[in-house]
Amino acid sequence: MRKKLIAGNWKMNLTADEGRALALALRSQIEPDAPVLLRDREVMVAPPFVAIPAVAQALAGSPIALGAQNVHYEERGAFTGEVSAPMLLPFGVKFVILGHSERRHIFDEDDALIARKVGAALSHGLTPILCVGETAQEHDEGRALEVVLGQLDRGLEGTASAAALDGRMAIAYEPVWAIGTGRNASPEDAEAVHRAIRARLAERLGREAAAITRILYGGSVTPQNVDVLAGRPDIDGVLVGGASLKADSFARIIRARTG
Repeated sequence: MRKKLIAGNWKMNLTADEGRALALALRSQIEPDAPVLLRDREVMVAPPFVAIPAVAQALAGSPIALGAQNVHYEERGAFTGEVSAPMLLPFGVKFVILGHSERRHIFDEDDALIARKVGAALSHGLTPILCVGETAQEHDEGRALEVVLGQLDRGLEGTASAAALDGRMAIAYEPVWAIGTGRNASPEDAEAVHRAIRARLAERLGREAAAITRILYGGSVTPQNVDVLAGRPDIDGVLVGGASLKADSFARIIRARTG
């Protein structure tokens, strides 16, 4: 059985103090029933880099895992403004979001670069959450699967199946037209894409690896729609943006009905 992963991407929001306050508020909301709640799900938040130390301190000893929003493919060097995996690990970072549509479309990251980052994350024991998704135009042209599976293939180029076999891999399907727009794919359409992703993972990495790899849905996930999304058998959790910035709304999402 795949544990659901409920992941919050704070994007470029919250100072270190604000991030600490949110982490403490979220912790206070879910810790009382965490032993039962977290039997079948895992929770992660990904603050901005500068807030990671404060959030790590606030979450120390809690069941909430820590993620980062990006990572460079090199360990060190003349890469002004970048952050490497060895810089993240001392703070207890476990996950890293890679290939998010905002990185692809605003910062022009291509699949080859993203694949190098996926490899770097895996080589340092981080779990990459590889984001894939089509634009509104691609969706309307009926090219969603072509685009999504192409991004998946190229983003996993050179990735060893052993990494997926020990559970250190997650995929997030985030249709670009649904991110921050208030629109979201229907549960049926989202699950159909998730099934196609899992089938392609089976081709690339083997059936066993595909069976344990978590595939998340992202794109205007809210407390109002999370139950119908997370309840689908091929949707293994959610990657949440704006709704993860308030403790009450994210706590409700964490408590999504999954059966």
